[in-house]
Amino acid sequence: MTTSSLITPRLIVGLGNPGRDYEETRHNAGFWFCARLAQTWGASLAMESRFHGLVGRNSKSVWMLLPQTFMNRSGQAVGALARFHRIEPAEILVVHDELDVPPGQLRLKFGGGMGGHNGLKDITSHLGTQDYWRLRIGIGHPGDRNEVVNYVLKPPGREEQADIESAIERAIDVWPLIERGEWNAAIQRANTKPKPDSP
Repeated sequence: MTTSSLITPRLIVGLGNPGRDYEETRHNAGFWFCARLAQTWGASLAMESRFHGLVGRNSKSVWMLLPQTFMNRSGQAVGALARFHRIEPAEILVVHDELDVPPGQLRLKFGGGMGGHNGLKDITSHLGTQDYWRLRIGIGHPGDRNEVVNYVLKPPGREEQADIESAIERAIDVWPLIERGEWNAAIQRANTKPKPDSP
């Protein structure tokens, strides 16, 4: 698989934890992106128990899935929907929070490691491969690995939240390239560090 391939995505997965207690926490950045993308689609998401998540699709039959299984069991939902609709791993884009990327920045990539992300670990286990697309939304790192769990399960500060929301808007702008399978152009656009605002 090369990034020049014109394989188009058939499933967008946003990662997060269900419930009001988690909706504003950093770990739910994938949910935030999908909620915003669903708005641009004019699509509504509804719970489908057979797929263990909130499901919708756009006018071009691209599916969207927000697993409601909690993060470390995300693969149960992804595997169920992908098998039912015969969606190949290379046709899946998983959107998730990323500790190793600063707030306000994005990284789009195909395959690779999981960086300790429990959602990706479970998806990889259920799909049987790491070869699917990921859009990583930077949330920054607390600086102490022992604080990671506490950090991702807390809401970001005001400035950090603004940076994350700005990154999500840039990701929405990149979406048409992704939808057309123009992955190289999408990678270049998504992974370019935003210029600071002029004084």
